Amino acid sequence: MLGVSAKMSLITALVVSVCIVDSVIIAYDGSLMGSINVMPSYTKYFHLTKATTAVNSAATYLGSILIAPFAAMYVDKRGRKEGIWISALLNILGAAIGGSAQNVTMFIAGRMIIGLGCGLAQTAASSYVSETTAPKVRPFALGMYFTCWALGSFLAAGFSYGSQQLEPSNWAWRVPSLLQAFPPLFVLALMPFLPESPRWLAYNDRQEECLDVLACVNGASIDDPSTQAQFQEIVETLEYEKTQGKGLGFRQIIRSAPNRKRLYLVLSVAPLTMLTGSNVITYYYGTMLSEAGITSATTQMEINLVLSAWQFCIAVAGSLLAEKIGRRVLCLSSLGICTIMFYLVGAMTSIYGDGHNTSGVYGTVATVFLFLGGYSFGLTPLTNMYAPEVLSYDIRATGMSLFVILAKSCGIFVTMVFPYMFEAIGWKTYMVNASWNVIFWVLVFMFWVETKGKTLEEIDVLFDGVKHSNAPDLSKLTEKAEMITIESRT
Repeated sequence: MLGVSAKMSLITALVVSVCIVDSVIIAYDGSLMGSINVMPSYTKYFHLTKATTAVNSAATYLGSILIAPFAAMYVDKRGRKEGIWISALLNILGAAIGGSAQNVTMFIAGRMIIGLGCGLAQTAASSYVSETTAPKVRPFALGMYFTCWALGSFLAAGFSYGSQQLEPSNWAWRVPSLLQAFPPLFVLALMPFLPESPRWLAYNDRQEECLDVLACVNGASIDDPSTQAQFQEIVETLEYEKTQGKGLGFRQIIRSAPNRKRLYLVLSVAPLTMLTGSNVITYYYGTMLSEAGITSATTQMEINLVLSAWQFCIAVAGSLLAEKIGRRVLCLSSLGICTIMFYLVGAMTSIYGDGHNTSGVYGTVATVFLFLGGYSFGLTPLTNMYAPEVLSYDIRATGMSLFVILAKSCGIFVTMVFPYMFEAIGWKTYMVNASWNVIFWVLVFMFWVETKGKTLEEIDVLFDGVKHSNAPDLSKLTEKAEMITIESRT
C-alpha cells in the first residue's frame, strides 16, 4: 500500500506541476509587460505612445481570444494532454519572436503567438487537472493553478530587475522576453510521464485505461471500493450523456436550463478575477506608484518583487483552505477585502499622491499590499478552480474556452481603457473600480453554488437535480470506511 500511495503522490505532483508551469507562463507574461513598460530602452526602441503600449500589452489577450473557440474542439477530440503539449510549443515560438523583435509589428506578432499558447493551455490544463486529480486533492490542485501566478510574476520581475542593469542596451528588455521560453520546456519534459484524463478516456470508450488512471491518482488498487465507485459514476454519467444525445460543442452549452446556469456561473468568474483591480496593478503598477509619489523605476521594480512573494504565500494559504471553508465564503471574503482596500488606495492616492508626505506614500503602498493579499487569498485560487468544477464533462472544454474569451476580453478592456482613465480622472479610477466590485459581491452572494466536498459527477446533481449513476456517493463510502476503522480500534 505504501508503494501505491507513493505512486499516487508522484502522479498527483506531476499533474499539479503541469498546472503550476502553465500558470507561471501566463503570469510571467503579465508581469513582464509591467516591468519592461518602465524600461527606457524598450520605450525608446519601439517609439511607444500610450496607444501602442496598450496594444503591446493586449496582444496576448487577442491571441487567446482567437484560439479559444477552436481550443475546446481540439482538446475534446485529441485529448487534454496533446492540447497542453501544443500550447507549450506555441509559447516557445512566441517568446523567441518577441525577444528578437526588430520592430513593433514583430513584437506584437510574438506576443499574439504567446496568447495562442496561453489560450489553448488554459482550456486544456484546467480541464485536465480537474478531471485527473483525486477529489480530495482537486481543490488544492486547481487552486495552485493561478496561485503560482505570483511565482511567474516574481520570476519576470526578478529577471527584469537584473536585466535593467544592462540599460541603455536593448538587451535590458530582450533578455527577460527571451527567458519566457524556458518554463514551457519543463511542460514538454513532464508530459511523457503523465496519464490522460480518465474522463476523456472513458468518453472515448477506453474504460480499462480509465480505471487504471483512477486507481493510480487515488493511490489504491483497481478493486478498491472508492476507485470502483468513481469509475462506475464516471462511466454511467458519460453513457447517460451519450444516450440522451448530448454531444460536445457550443450548441450543447445553451441547450438546457442547467447548462445555461453553469455557463452564467463560469462566465461570472472572468470579470470577478480580471476587473476587481489586480490587473490594473499588474500592468500599470508603474503608473499607480507614480500617482502615489514613487517615481524611481528601480524602486518600483523592488516593490513589484516583494509584492509577488507576498501574493504567492497568501494564495497558497487560500488554496489549502478552499475545501474547508468553501468556494462561496472564499470568494466573498476575498472580494470584500479587495473592495475596501481599493477605496482606500484611491483615497490615499488623492491625499498623498504629490509625494511630499513620505508616511502617506508608504501608507498607500501598504494598502496596495493588503489589496493584493485579499485578492490572492480567494480570487487567485478560484480563477481556475470554480469554473471547471461546475461544468459537466460534455461542456467542460467548451465552457472553459468561453471563459478564456471573456477573461481575455476583460484584460483588453483593462489594458486599453485604464491608461486613459488614469490620465483623465486619476485617483478616481480606483473609486470607480471599487464601486463595481460591490456589484460583483452581491451577485456572488445571491447566485454562486457551493461545490466543496463533492466529486465532479456529484456536483452535476446540484444543477441537474438527479444523479445519472447508481454508484454510491464517495463521501458516504469515506464515512463508512472511517466508522469501520474506528470500530476496529475499539
